[in-house]
Amino acid sequence: MQTKQIPTRDQVPARDTWDLQLLYPTSASWEESFGVLRETYGEASRFKGKIGESAQSLHECLEFEKALGMRIERLYHYAMLKSSEDSADGANLEREGLLSNLLTRIAEATSFIQPEIQAIDDKTFGAHLAAPLLAPWKTQLTKLRRLKPHTLAASEERLLALGASAIHGHRETFSQLTNVDMTFGTLFDENGEERPLSQSSFSSFLVKRDPALRKKAFHQFYAEFQDHRYTLASGLAHSVRADVFYARARNYPSALEASLFGDGIPVSVYDNLIAAVRGRLDPLFRYYELRRRVLKLPEIHHYDTYVPVVADLESDIPFDSAVDTVLSALSPLGSEYVSALEGGLRGRWCDRYENKGKRSGAFSSSSYGNPPYILMNYKNDVFSDIYTLAHEAGHSMHTWYAQKHQSFQDYEYPIFLAEVASTFNENLLTHHLLARTSDPRMRAYLINREIDDIRGTLYRQTMFAEFEKRIHAMEESGEALTLDSFRQTYRGLLDAYFGPEFSVDGELEFECLRIPHFYSAFYVYKYATGISAAVSLSQKVLSGGPVDVYLDFLKSGGSLFPLPTLAKAGVDMSTPEPVERTLQLFERRVRELEELLVD
Repeated sequence: MQTKQIPTRDQVPARDTWDLQLLYPTSASWEESFGVLRETYGEASRFKGKIGESAQSLHECLEFEKALGMRIERLYHYAMLKSSEDSADGANLEREGLLSNLLTRIAEATSFIQPEIQAIDDKTFGAHLAAPLLAPWKTQLTKLRRLKPHTLAASEERLLALGASAIHGHRETFSQLTNVDMTFGTLFDENGEERPLSQSSFSSFLVKRDPALRKKAFHQFYAEFQDHRYTLASGLAHSVRADVFYARARNYPSALEASLFGDGIPVSVYDNLIAAVRGRLDPLFRYYELRRRVLKLPEIHHYDTYVPVVADLESDIPFDSAVDTVLSALSPLGSEYVSALEGGLRGRWCDRYENKGKRSGAFSSSSYGNPPYILMNYKNDVFSDIYTLAHEAGHSMHTWYAQKHQSFQDYEYPIFLAEVASTFNENLLTHHLLARTSDPRMRAYLINREIDDIRGTLYRQTMFAEFEKRIHAMEESGEALTLDSFRQTYRGLLDAYFGPEFSVDGELEFECLRIPHFYSAFYVYKYATGISAAVSLSQKVLSGGPVDVYLDFLKSGGSLFPLPTLAKAGVDMSTPEPVERTLQLFERRVRELEELLVD
């Protein structure tokens, strides 16, 4: 049999790729803009010692920083997207490296700005804040002032800026190791065709009906991570140490609190999430047992948790058909939303398919005034990719609305809010698909998908969040972070979250080394809170509530802190109620699936 090859970047038709010429027409244009940045950032020195003199001087400094920030954002956006589309291309890596080095120098050159703003006495700062000239900056200045206890002297800020690139080098190492250097071999699929196993194709193998193929893919995939386990464990340990270092340097009680502070999220929200999910694990165990019975397995393993429980409904959905489905599902949000999204997806916002060297997974990314690009690794035979497309479209349209209605300094919303918009779209997609089928088997298939969505986004991400909390606490208490300590900690959580009847393979302990978000800690809990808020919001819209309230949420961008933003939309995330509501939905769906599938 001939092996199906992953194409190189130059073999991918242009229509299936994003159009980055809207950012820079040519690589030479990027280099020209980079040169301007390199020549002008030093002008920041003219503000040194003068920022607090008047509202005018503060305004001029902020506007200079804004112009600098917009240029940096666009340069970074292009460099990151080019690297993501092909990280094996030396020119793409060089571009990122050049910008990274320059950003370190810029951070050093501008490191005096925040300390000088924080040094303004409270009375003068209040007077400046009341000046009409600074009205567009009031939100950001108020947020900045909260950081005063955690802002260091100018000389210390300079040192932190100088060390940032080196201290966070583990992230680039992890990306290069897992996306470029690691190879997973090939497998013969259910048709006898030899196919490459990769970070991207792994999920495709896990939805196959053949349990032996799923098992083979799982063990072969994790064998590669096992071969690199000490390198990966070292990288994760350094990531945790970097988080703890920055928290201590900036006088936070812990790395967790340092991470939550910027969004104004109390630790109780994080702890409430874990406690609520821990308190409702029995419906999850019940689902795993249902899955085992329906699939007629003697025992259930992790590689059995992704295949649809309903046979004969495997996916073969072309990308254009997936776009049709997503647009129909989102029609309750109105013509402006749907029209803008259709133009982007039918046009060239989206980089659609896998190619060699391309980053695995999916994301949405934008810079102010530019398209909210989407990276996909879309596969016709992975039904969940339609949900991934809807998810990333949620991010992109959140950005699209925020850019239209907010200034540069206020448009960028925090991740806590981003995951609401994305999972909201997934909820509407599920509702749309369920409403259009009378086939009990199709309904069971879709309910199974919704269950797995909640399982993967709420239960699984909460387990990840608890792991992050534990390993950071270990470092903060002086415990050693080693391969063994990571594995033991993760194994304890696997046993707790999968239950006593689940067969946990030893290789699954290495999963803690391969989750990219663990190298940028305290991110994953936002998926869990996001789906919880999204369930509440989507239920409001689908029950006939005003769509404008939700669109106003998208338009607000980062103009408010996350909890007040959600409160205005009618969701109180300071309590566990939205999490409990989603867990109750999960339990109802499990009972409904049992009724459909069990004789």
